[in-house]
Amino acid sequence: MNKEENEKRLARLKNIVLSMPEQPGSYQYYDRDGVIIYVGKAKNLKRRVSSYFHKEVDRFKTKVLVSKIWDISYTVVNSEEDALLLENSLIKQYNPRYNVLLKDGKTYPSIVVTNETFPRIFKTRHINKRYGTYFGPFPHISAMYNILELIKKIYKPRSCQQPITKEGVEHKKYKPCLEYHIHNCEGCCIGKQSWEDYQENIRQAKEILKGNTRELSKWVYDRMQKCAEELKFEEAEVLKQRYLLLQEFVSKSEVVSHTITDVDVFTITDDENNKNAYINYIHVKNGTVNQSFTYEYKRKLDESDEDLLNQAIPEIRERFHSEAKEIIVPFEMNWKIKDAQFFIPQRGDKKHLLEISEMNGKQYKFDRLKQSEKLNPEQKQTRLMKELQKLLGMEKMPYQIECFDNSNISGTDAVAGCIVYKGMKPSRKDYRKYNIKTVVGPDDYASMQEVVRRRYSRMIEEKQPLPDLIITDGGKGQMDVVREVTEGELHLPIPIAGLAKDDRHRTNELLFGFPPKTVAVDVKSELFRVLTQIQDEVHRYAITFHRDKRSKHALHSELDDIKGIGPKTKDALLKAFKSVKRMKEASREDLIKVVGEAKTDILVKFWEEEKTSKE
Repeated sequence: MNKEENEKRLARLKNIVLSMPEQPGSYQYYDRDGVIIYVGKAKNLKRRVSSYFHKEVDRFKTKVLVSKIWDISYTVVNSEEDALLLENSLIKQYNPRYNVLLKDGKTYPSIVVTNETFPRIFKTRHINKRYGTYFGPFPHISAMYNILELIKKIYKPRSCQQPITKEGVEHKKYKPCLEYHIHNCEGCCIGKQSWEDYQENIRQAKEILKGNTRELSKWVYDRMQKCAEELKFEEAEVLKQRYLLLQEFVSKSEVVSHTITDVDVFTITDDENNKNAYINYIHVKNGTVNQSFTYEYKRKLDESDEDLLNQAIPEIRERFHSEAKEIIVPFEMNWKIKDAQFFIPQRGDKKHLLEISEMNGKQYKFDRLKQSEKLNPEQKQTRLMKELQKLLGMEKMPYQIECFDNSNISGTDAVAGCIVYKGMKPSRKDYRKYNIKTVVGPDDYASMQEVVRRRYSRMIEEKQPLPDLIITDGGKGQMDVVREVTEGELHLPIPIAGLAKDDRHRTNELLFGFPPKTVAVDVKSELFRVLTQIQDEVHRYAITFHRDKRSKHALHSELDDIKGIGPKTKDALLKAFKSVKRMKEASREDLIKVVGEAKTDILVKFWEEEKTSKE
C-alpha cells in the first residue's frame, strides 16, 4: 500500500469515527479481508476510537494495529458494564489477533456455591468445578458485591470455613461464632436452622446468581400470600422482607441473561424519505450477544416494513447460519419460517433486547445521515430549511433569515443589530448595526420599528433581495410591531416568526402566523438548536455594539476636543500628569518637556479661551 492509498484509507476511517456516537459500546476493527482483528470497549465510543488516529500515538502495537485497520463497526449498549460484557463475548467468539485481554474469563472474579453439606457462597478467581458451582465471571466488581450483599441480607449463608456435617450438628460438635451472635447467620452449625431450610435458601440464592430475580421475586410473593392466608404471619413477614429486597435489587445485564439461550432479534428503522430501511440483527447464544449487524435495504417498489423483513430475515439467518428456534420481532408477521417461531415481547429481558436492537438501527441511520452531510454540507442545510418550511407551512424554503435585537440602558446609547443567516449559516458580511435616532427613552417596540423601517426601506430602494423569514427575539408583541412596519407601511408580505422565552429566560417556544400561535417543535431537535443559535447570535451582536459605544463614551477625554492634539500627544500627557487637572496646574516648562513648545502653546491657548468663556 503506497502513501496515497494509505492517506485515503485513514481519511475514510476518520470519517467513520466522526460519525460515531458518544455512548458506551463495543467496537470492532477489520482487516482488508474483512476479518476482525481487534475488539474493544468504550465508555464513549467516539472519543475512544478517535484516540487511535491521533498523530501523537507512539505505542508500537497501536501503530501496527492502526496500519492494519480497513473498516470499523460497533454496537451501542446502555451502560459501561454491558460494553465490557459484550467485548468479552465478542473476543471469545472471534479470538481477534491483536487482543491480549479478556480471552480467559478467569481474569475476572466469579461467585462460587460450594458442594459442602452446608454450602458457602463467596467470590473467587480460581475455577475448580469439582469444588462447587461457579457463576460469572463478573467484570463489574461492584455488581458482584451487590449480589453477594443481597444474598447475605436475605439468606444469611454461613461464612465460617470449618467443615460442618449433619452428624456433627446432631452430636453438638460445633460452637456458634460471632456471625451468629450479630445475626448474620441463622446458626446451622448448632441446629438453629435445619438442613432442609438451609438447602432451600441456597437454591433460591442460585436463582439470583442465574439472573432469575424476577421469577424468584414472584415465587416469594406467592408464598408470602399463602402464608398470610394460613395465618402464618411471622413467616409471611420474613418473606415480605425478602420480597422487598428482591424488588429493590437491580443488577441484571441487558447484554447477558441466563434465561435467554438461543434467539434472533430483528428490528427495522425507516429513513425520513421512506426510501431506505435499516434492519438490525442481534443474535443471542447462551445468554450473550455474539452478533450485531445493521443492513441497509433500498425500497424499489415502496415495500412495507413487513415485506422487507420477510425478505431480510431468511437471508440474514442463512448468512450467519442461525438455527435459533425463536425470532424476536417488533410487530406481527403474517408468515411462518421453518423450525422457528416469531415472538413480540411486551416486557422483561427479551423486550430489553428488542430495545437494544432498535437503538442500534436508529444509531446506524443517524450515522449514515451524518456521514452523507459531512461529505455534502449543503445536504444538511437543505434538510433543515425544508424542515422549517414544513413546520411553518411556508410556500418557499427560508433561505435568507433575518433577526433583530435592541440594546440600551435606560434609553441611553440605544442601538440595534440585524443578523442574516443564508442557508442556515451566518452571513456576517450582511450583518448591520444601527444607532437609534428617532426614539427617546427606553422604548423597545418603537426602536424595533425604526430599525425595521430603515432596513427594508433601504433594501427596496437599492433593489436588494428581501428575506424569506424574519425572526424576532421575543414573543407576540415584537412580532406585531414588526408586522405593522413590513405589511402596514411597506406592504411587504414577509413571514414573521418569534422565539419566546420562559421565566428562566430560556427559549422554550416558536411562534408563527397572524395572530401568532405556538408551533410544536422538539426543543431537543437540531432545528430548534439552530433557531436558538440565531437568537443568541443577534443578542451577542447587539450587546457587543452597545458595549463598544458605551466604552467610547467612558474613555472620552477633554483632550479629544482640542484641535491639534492627537492620540500620541494625549497618551504622553496622561502618562506624565495622570489627569487633565494636573496638566492645567503644571508650569509651561513642565508641559514643554513632555510635548514640546508648539503643542504647549495649543494647550495653553485652549484652556485660556475655555476659562474666558466660562467667566
